[in-house]
Amino acid sequence: MDCKAKLKLAFSLTIAVAISIIFVAEIQKQRKQRKRRSLSCYLNAETPPKPQQNFKRVIADNSYSQFKHLKLQDAPSSGEYVNVHPYKVEIGELLKNQNAEFVELFDGKIEMNDDEYVWVKTESQLEELAEILSKEKVFAVDTEQHSLRSFLGFTALIQISTKNKDYLVDAIALHDVMGILRPVFANPHILKVFHGADNDVLWLQRDFHIYVVNLFDTAKACDVLSKPQKSLAYLLETYCGIAKNKLLQREDWRQRPLPVEMMQYARIDAHYLLYIAYCLASELKHLPRENSSCLDDKLHFVLEASRRSNTTCLQLYTKEIEAYPGESAAASIISRNVNNQGSFQLTFNDKFPDLVRRLCAWRDIMARVHDESLRYVLSEQAITALAAKVPETEMDIYDAISTADLNSDTTNVSSFLQSPSPVVCSHFEDIHLLFQENIGEIDDLFYSILQNHLGSNGSCPLSKHNYALLSKTSLKLPNRLVSISKPNGFGPGKQVARKASRDLFVQKFSCKSPVYHNCRIYANDGRLLCYCDRKKLEWYLNRDLAKLVEDDPPAIMLLFEPKGRPEDEGNDFYIQSKRNICVGCGEGDHYLRYRIIPSCYRIHFPEHLKSHRSHDIVLLCVDCHEIAHAAAEKYKRQTATEYGIPLYIRKVIDSHQVQNATESSTDVNFEEVGVSPLQLRTAAMALLRHGPRMPANRREELTQIIAKYYGGRQITNEDLERALLVGMSPQERRRHEKKRGQALRNSRKCTQIEESSQANGVEICNKQAHGKNSVQIDIDVSSSSVANGEMPSADSNELNPDVDKVLKDDCIPISDPDLSESGKPMNRTTRTVQCSGNGNVSSSHDTKYSLLGHGPHGKQVVDYLLKEYGEDGIRQFCQRWRQVFVEALHPRFLPAGWDIMHSGRRDFGDFSVYNPANKVFTESQEREKSEDLA
Repeated sequence: MDCKAKLKLAFSLTIAVAISIIFVAEIQKQRKQRKRRSLSCYLNAETPPKPQQNFKRVIADNSYSQFKHLKLQDAPSSGEYVNVHPYKVEIGELLKNQNAEFVELFDGKIEMNDDEYVWVKTESQLEELAEILSKEKVFAVDTEQHSLRSFLGFTALIQISTKNKDYLVDAIALHDVMGILRPVFANPHILKVFHGADNDVLWLQRDFHIYVVNLFDTAKACDVLSKPQKSLAYLLETYCGIAKNKLLQREDWRQRPLPVEMMQYARIDAHYLLYIAYCLASELKHLPRENSSCLDDKLHFVLEASRRSNTTCLQLYTKEIEAYPGESAAASIISRNVNNQGSFQLTFNDKFPDLVRRLCAWRDIMARVHDESLRYVLSEQAITALAAKVPETEMDIYDAISTADLNSDTTNVSSFLQSPSPVVCSHFEDIHLLFQENIGEIDDLFYSILQNHLGSNGSCPLSKHNYALLSKTSLKLPNRLVSISKPNGFGPGKQVARKASRDLFVQKFSCKSPVYHNCRIYANDGRLLCYCDRKKLEWYLNRDLAKLVEDDPPAIMLLFEPKGRPEDEGNDFYIQSKRNICVGCGEGDHYLRYRIIPSCYRIHFPEHLKSHRSHDIVLLCVDCHEIAHAAAEKYKRQTATEYGIPLYIRKVIDSHQVQNATESSTDVNFEEVGVSPLQLRTAAMALLRHGPRMPANRREELTQIIAKYYGGRQITNEDLERALLVGMSPQERRRHEKKRGQALRNSRKCTQIEESSQANGVEICNKQAHGKNSVQIDIDVSSSSVANGEMPSADSNELNPDVDKVLKDDCIPISDPDLSESGKPMNRTTRTVQCSGNGNVSSSHDTKYSLLGHGPHGKQVVDYLLKEYGEDGIRQFCQRWRQVFVEALHPRFLPAGWDIMHSGRRDFGDFSVYNPANKVFTESQEREKSEDLA
């Protein structure tokens, strides 16, 4: 074969190989495409597509960024406008300059003509409606929402009724142009009538940047009138004789066209509101009021209903942003199931908490990506079952989910959903990956999953709702501090250090799970009794005292007749749902419980006055908590001055020092002896931990502080131990003894106060107190009294703020906390010490107070109020504290029904341990038993 033939053959072979390679590559590409199509997201094939996928303008997306409110042209240019109500000034004017002229706007018409309604579905019709409403003085509004197939939910229908006609606005078809109605709703000269507007005003802000100004809420009018119920169904039946089908509220309001019965249901909601408002306003005007000699007094309750309604307008919509996706849900599931509070029992492994967090985070991300509700993606029962069983195969995962959903015993709409959900079925590989042990950084895993779904080659459709999730910084909010150096190279600045300190505080002390579960308890006649947490709900179910009637959120119906109803006690606060956000600023990322009435006072209230403490426990973010706490501490000092009852114990001295001083001199100057409790504790702790390593001058300085407590004598390590215990709280003492290997029974040893006044005089001298020549002081010489860092209190029965002071200084002598002079533990004795100017002592019952706390201050104040003013004095005292809280924070997100004038009155059932009759009976039984033993 010649050379030319060889070249020709080689060329032919090269062409053939190239064609083969291209052909194989094309086959592989087609296989990958077929595989990708087989794993395609269910949304790509869903028919018809979800209506929100056609929205061109979405104000509240599913990202982890905060919601941005409407910015008016004259608003400040800085970014602070995000959390400022754009119509705050207008609403403030309505609250400041109230008038009752609006009641004349209501009409007494009740007829409903089937032909007089308009279905608004085009932009031109919406503009025409806006023109009509701008000429009205009052109109009624209601909304219908859809939340099952949407992460944040969206408004599907808006019902608007004037005196002449009803309008049903298709908020799905007109979603992008609903801003046409914004000027009408924001007009302060047009009254808008809602029922239960707390959520409606937020939903309108979320979807359309529509803000309601000038509102009359018929639910708030029911509050003022103390109606037995305030539901719209109750008002329709009472005033209009119309029975409302509540089940239609749960229907799918996305469907078009709407069935006739749903159309009629929607019309009824708004049509009769104007007439109901007319009836309620008439009752408010005629509600009797003392000293109603002038017009303003006669219209007091009308104005109060208006004020409460317009306060609702000041609320701002916020997205509940968590420190990490699904964190609060995971914390709730872990807490509920580890404490055996779940709906069914499972055996939990060591990996359970970590797997729950992974599954909750994945569910949160998937719900945002696909714009679905959390319960649609994966139920909490399914998460619990998966984390407990740790399935290995696809079939095991499917079986665990379907079995858990089947056993949930729910009557709610989610029980009819596909299980496992389409999200799980089309993205099974994600869940399977979560159960692998060596998956690396969980943050990187979730970001990788997110990229696979929404990236350039992602399997899931990209929409206005989820496009912002592609930013990695929006996925996680790291808690660790990033080192930022100053230009001069001297390390982090003060702002960075302050932020790190704040973040650490938030991480350590903020609530780790939702505080309000908003579970409901109904009476056997269907009337709402209260909202509660899951633990209380499970208590009734586990004892077969109730049956489950709803699942998300859970609701039960009692199988017995309860003692009373909320309306009997005037406590409407307890039949309101509550949001897990700061009541001051609306922060939902973190919050702490805050006690409006300080515990140092409330613990001494009579049981029937402090049992309703949840009214005065609110949620505050760290910043608002700091403001409220500062105001509370300031008012405590004012209270101490007002009643002449000192806030703190200023000095402590050893009892032997008092004995020696009184023997050597008849005129002891207590101002020259004693040391503050905090100083004593700090010095003793420092010397015990770091004494040998301290500089000599610092060690000598701290030694002198301890010596001053012991009268200047030479001190030993045993003296340091006793001095440290004097300043410790009971919890700190127990931790202290555990570290040293002491048995728990020894932690209850008593602080010794000898029977002889020569060896053990206990004296309290108050430099600032006002009282008579003798002040009664209650002392507990029990086995856990002064030894636990607790001190006796002064009984306020003899306190009189108008009498001159006779006591010298806040000096409290303390004896050896463990042993008597004989070296043996002392028995429990109870005595009263009477303290006067000359230091004499005498006895009473036992009470315990911490040296480092407020000592006897709280009990003395409460006792004084009860003696001088009775229970009314306690109620007024609580109202003053609530006023201090409101003036300090100006809270905008307090739960509905919260009131400064809340009475806190409580009637207890026949079997309640707090029932006074039962309490007296129990105490008499204990006395008889002790007498028999004696």
